[in-house]
Amino acid sequence: MDKFKTVLDFAHKQTNLGFGLVALLTAGGEQVFSSAVFKCPCSDLNFLYGMAFLLVPALALLLLGYILSRKTWKLLTGVCLPGSARCRLRSVTAAAAALLQVSAVAMVAPSTWIAVALLSGNYYECSMTGTNVTAFNRLLCGAKSSRVSCQQQLHRFPCATGSDLPKVDRDDVLLTLRAQSQILGWLLIASIMLSSLMLNCLARCTSPISYQQLKFWRAYIQEESNLINSYSAKHAKELAERNLKSFFAGTPPEDIVTPSSKDWEKISGLYKFRSKDHYYSTLHRYVESGQETDRALIKMGSIISNEPADNTPAVLGFVDEGRMAL
Repeated sequence: MDKFKTVLDFAHKQTNLGFGLVALLTAGGEQVFSSAVFKCPCSDLNFLYGMAFLLVPALALLLLGYILSRKTWKLLTGVCLPGSARCRLRSVTAAAAALLQVSAVAMVAPSTWIAVALLSGNYYECSMTGTNVTAFNRLLCGAKSSRVSCQQQLHRFPCATGSDLPKVDRDDVLLTLRAQSQILGWLLIASIMLSSLMLNCLARCTSPISYQQLKFWRAYIQEESNLINSYSAKHAKELAERNLKSFFAGTPPEDIVTPSSKDWEKISGLYKFRSKDHYYSTLHRYVESGQETDRALIKMGSIISNEPADNTPAVLGFVDEGRMAL
């Protein structure tokens, strides 16, 4: 188990490797579903059944991507409180940009599911043989001598039973559907890769951060994310032990300094980039400049800040992500 956790941590540190691992697991899951779970009903339910297997797991994976993203919960926590500063126009704009970044990461698994499913062709074959679009069915059956029978018995083709049409005709229709499915699958893969390349090129071309500093920034964020989890767990354990010891021994509690609610709030907002600053996170800003005076506490680089900030470059979208955890 420890070795598996080590592999996952390494994959998370390497963004591309992490995406590749997610895509690989998703593709494997699709193959299991396609071979062991999916059974086309060969009835009027073909279209709904096939589309359910093609799209519903993709939707579930998309929602899981949002759930596992730390940035999602940074965006939502406290947003419904009356008078929340996050409801201001500038904050909403920053939140929308962050949501787009979360969506781009969350789309990796569902896109992989749909692409692999289209390449295999099983779901598409089942769905398209259950359509009620007469023009499509006519085009699919072509100029066969048994064209009318083909259209009437189209929903039976995936099962290879219950149809009196020649096997050659049935195979011809299924091959056409599989070819259409695979073409759509490759087009989806090509469009995703092209879009990803263009967005990454655009982000890097407009980056105010140098390549080496960007690598250092990523390393810092990962280490901060790991350490804040361990420090929080250690401090929580010390506080719990202090309280239990005081309760059972009937003695006054020892003094343990714990950050206030305002302190936690100041480091929990989304990071906002400022070209004149050299801070790598909201925690970094708070430690170096946020503890001097009460007035300085307001100067936090997050979406709850009242101080104007530059637009955060797209290449810094990883700053608030940390690791995929709640």
